[in-house]
Amino acid sequence: MKPRITVITIGVDDLTRSLQFYRDGLGLQTEGIVGTEFEHGAVVFFDLEGGLKMALWPRESLAHDSTVSLNLPSPTEFSLGHNVASKDEVDAVMKQAEMSGAKVVKPAQDTFWGGYAGFFQDPDGHLWEIAWNPQWVFPD
Repeated sequence: MKPRITVITIGVDDLTRSLQFYRDGLGLQTEGIVGTEFEHGAVVFFDLEGGLKMALWPRESLAHDSTVSLNLPSPTEFSLGHNVASKDEVDAVMKQAEMSGAKVVKPAQDTFWGGYAGFFQDPDGHLWEIAWNPQWVFPD
């Protein structure tokens, strides 16, 4: 398998609420909810860097399409990492997320690996790490 991950799909309980959090709160660009003409088709897509897309899809629809039973979610099954260029940017993104309705579960702080990071949960409990790694350089 070649490393061609193109879409990260996040199962959500309330598509409109999640759209508002990511679009209006965090400022991610999207055309909004599409696919409503199809049963189990309503979805939101965000274009990320490098051609990667992030999708928000109702958990119920994801379960239906995959034929996997809908179970209780666990926030520690995976986390999404958003790396930024400075400690100040970590603090700014964490504040923006909190003001948009995220629950800060670990305030930003120096890390054991020499960086600076914090964690928040989105409205559906998905875990995000906002991090500055002094070894990684990002173009503006």
